[in-house]
Amino acid sequence: MLPTDLIDRVYRGECMKEDAALLATAPPAELFGLADELRAEAVGDVVSYIPNRNINFTNRCIGTCRFCAFKEPDGYRLGIPEILKKVEEAVSVGATEICIQGGLLPDMHLTNYCEILESVKSEFPAIHLHAYSPMEVWYAAGGGRGRDGSGNHDEDGAGVRDTLAALKKAGLDTMPGTAAEILVDDVRTKICPDKLNTEQWTSVVRTAHSLGIRTTATIMYGHIETVGDRIDHLFLIRDLQDETHGFTEFVPLSFMPYNNELGEGMLAGGNYGNTGIDDLRMHALARIVLHNRIPNIQASWVKLGKKLAQYALNCGANDLGGTLMEEKISKSAGSMSGEYMPPSEFDWIIENAGRIPRVRDTLYSHQRHPKQGQGR
Repeated sequence: MLPTDLIDRVYRGECMKEDAALLATAPPAELFGLADELRAEAVGDVVSYIPNRNINFTNRCIGTCRFCAFKEPDGYRLGIPEILKKVEEAVSVGATEICIQGGLLPDMHLTNYCEILESVKSEFPAIHLHAYSPMEVWYAAGGGRGRDGSGNHDEDGAGVRDTLAALKKAGLDTMPGTAAEILVDDVRTKICPDKLNTEQWTSVVRTAHSLGIRTTATIMYGHIETVGDRIDHLFLIRDLQDETHGFTEFVPLSFMPYNNELGEGMLAGGNYGNTGIDDLRMHALARIVLHNRIPNIQASWVKLGKKLAQYALNCGANDLGGTLMEEKISKSAGSMSGEYMPPSEFDWIIENAGRIPRVRDTLYSHQRHPKQGQGR
């Protein structure tokens, strides 16, 4: 039985790290039940999703992340006409958001990132552009373009504010809070040594929020990190939200161990990544630690699979993400859940979980019944 004083702190939004550590080992039924009660208090019985499309404009990347299966030296790179065609297809079936991300290219500069945004907005001014991870922004600002052979960056991305301002002027509406992985540098040096560090990731996000560019927040868990690392990550996100109020949602992303260096090492040692209980615990802990800060906890149907994502709605989650239309990053690492789920299937999953389906916008500022407007 969980201590009464701990539960009281959780409901007040005052969960401490030692509380989270205790909760991480609590019986699943107690943990999930507490998270579900907090979900009901925060957002009620509505479960949302968004009609959107992912566009990964290249799978080439100069990065050295050990967990990545989405990089090919001779891979593809979409031109502006190809990107516009994908946007047109998405808009024609009711998408309201386009999420754009890609690998890091040596000849990709701020002007190129801006050109993509400007081209889309000029043709489709009403579409919401949710684009470019903090890593891509930092790279566009000059961070990490030169390396001294040791994996250290020779530039600190000091132009991040100007870069974000230029991207916003070009049409950027919001940013995905990806590239976070685990925001603990001892872990980052082992899994992504050439990526921006915790302070740099936080700085990019803080600056984006200060400019009115809201972001999501994510965690990639289930590899070499400890439970303590996950908790540190959650509290860093919580502290940053207390400071900026710029996060719209928190998205736990289960590590996919296939077709990448980090996963191969794990599999060789008999570690097959996360179990379903591990995944549900992560979503529940996110709801509990972030209570009264970030009301929306997303269960990624691509990462979890549709059935486990549905059950996560009983463990603190209240959003199922987007229709996507295509999804290449998780698929390349072994995801078997597909690249598209139609709105009618979202509705069916949500209703059969005993919840109320709603179509949302990116900022969660507007929700509508699935039968109203576009998206059917």
